[in-house]
Amino acid sequence: MAKQIEFYFDYGSPFSYLADTQLPALAKRTGAEIVYKPILLGGIFKATGNASPISIPAKGKYMGLELERWTRHYGIAMRMNPHFPFNTIRLMRGAIAAQQQDRFAAYHPQMYRAVWSEGRNLGKEEVLREVLESAGIDPASIDGDEIKNQLRANTDEAVSRGAFGAPTFFVKGEIFWGNDRLDFVEEALKRAG
Repeated sequence: MAKQIEFYFDYGSPFSYLADTQLPALAKRTGAEIVYKPILLGGIFKATGNASPISIPAKGKYMGLELERWTRHYGIAMRMNPHFPFNTIRLMRGAIAAQQQDRFAAYHPQMYRAVWSEGRNLGKEEVLREVLESAGIDPASIDGDEIKNQLRANTDEAVSRGAFGAPTFFVKGEIFWGNDRLDFVEEALKRAG
């Protein structure tokens, strides 16, 4: 079996976005495959008693500083979405649908760009519909039971494995949390093969 990075993410997590910008190069350096696992971060928070940093004023303010530091460090463009925080359930169902319809390679970067570069209001149905359609996904396809059940299963799986936030990574069963743990993810991949 090839080396793998299991990446549990939610489009509403700015730190998942930061990690996502770095994963392709990390995978190339290590010869690892990225296994994308869309989850519902709100579901993880609820199951683990955790909360978004934005819900704690001092932590939310600090989060803004950290996002600025990481974007400078990575040399990427990012801006805080003016509609943040927002419910991501339909975005994440879109990711599941994109995987099932072999459209993930188109959907994933478009969604992250819409949220963290363009600052679009994806809570509005017409905006979400536009992103889905531009990635070749029928918006009606994200509301089926199979999609809902898979997103729930991914979220439950993450919690059962010890996840309490996003991004969460696993390498050969070893857990890593946060975009600032990618060096450790890379070390684990090098040990793995």
